[in-house]
Amino acid sequence: MTVNRADWRKSSRSGAGNNNCVEVAAGGDSVLVRDSQDRAGPVLAIGRDSWESLMRGLKSGCTWRGDAG
Repeated sequence: MTVNRADWRKSSRSGAGNNNCVEVAAGGDSVLVRDSQDRAGPVLAIGRDSWESLMRGLKSGCTWRGDAG
């Protein structure tokens, strides 16, 4: 699958005409993430396990700020 042909989605909470968000798409073993205002720009590929862990944390209200080291 190429990035251009991916089925990109953004949150329904972003509202009509609001491009101030990220879009995500399935990319094989990864979840692809891009800026909705720069669709031709860089794309992050995040492993599915890492993505699922991030989503679980966000849904549970967990936030983290700081140095990973």
